[in-house]
Amino acid sequence: VQLQASGGGLVQAGGSLRLSCVVSRNIFSTYRVNWYRQAPGKQREFVSSISSSGTTEYADSAKGRFTISRDNAKNAVYLQIDSLKPEDTADYYCNARSWLPSEQRYDDYWGQGTLVTVSS
Repeated sequence: VQLQASGGGLVQAGGSLRLSCVVSRNIFSTYRVNWYRQAPGKQREFVSSISSSGTTEYADSAKGRFTISRDNAKNAVYLQIDSLKPEDTADYYCNARSWLPSEQRYDDYWGQGTLVTVSS
């Protein structure tokens, strides 16, 4: 299983970025894909998620400027971030998760982070 995140970079405040997460085909169709971020010196926090059926969720801090979407043909999940702020600076991680009822646990996979730096 692999998750490959990309799309981070250095951008000025007010700009936009689109992060991508390509997920292994064998789990993409059934797992929920989540985006988390971790700012320097802070704990990792949930940003947004999308289910296999396309249901989306957002952290309160992400509502209005973040849009999550998926392209089933490309096994990819995207996170569009608009009106970037310096406080959005963080490593952004994608995660694939599914509940395994027979084992009563979540099955979790993580990609490497992609760094977003927003200059003021």
